[in-house]
Amino acid sequence: MGEDKHHADYANISSSLSKEETLQHILDSYSALASDTTNWVANLSNCSSLLWHAYHSLNTPVNWAGFYVRSKPEELILAPFQGKVACQIIKFGSGVCGTAASSQKTQLVPDVEKFPGHIACDGETKSEIVVPIVKDGQTLGVLDLDCLDLNGFDKVDQEYLEKLAELISETCDWTKL
Repeated sequence: MGEDKHHADYANISSSLSKEETLQHILDSYSALASDTTNWVANLSNCSSLLWHAYHSLNTPVNWAGFYVRSKPEELILAPFQGKVACQIIKFGSGVCGTAASSQKTQLVPDVEKFPGHIACDGETKSEIVVPIVKDGQTLGVLDLDCLDLNGFDKVDQEYLEKLAELISETCDWTKL
């Protein structure tokens, strides 16, 4: 990173950028920040902040942006995030996060009330996207974004967030999970 750039500058995202440019900014900023460390707590903490600020720059009312990581073979535990306090333990197969973890497929949910078994950590959440973080066929965790609006996320979000999940799987040392 250049000497004239501060880490916090990565979260300063112009509201004049398109959605694609903003999401690419997340990818580029995460890559730059992750080059400093492979510690998953540090990387996911910075990534949560990047996601929070990016979506708010797009005027998307994200009310939670963060991660759950595998704590046991079939269980996720709360990891770094931005937003209100959240559920701490989620079993694979339960809710949107657990479904993404067990299926290893992104869950793009336009209306959480219509998702069977949705776990409501925050009753204000209307839509959600959860992207699994997978390496060598194993689910390591999930990236989770909640929104106060219905249809808060779309295929563009899915495309870029899946790229981000791939970057995260490659840049973090998961042996200390």
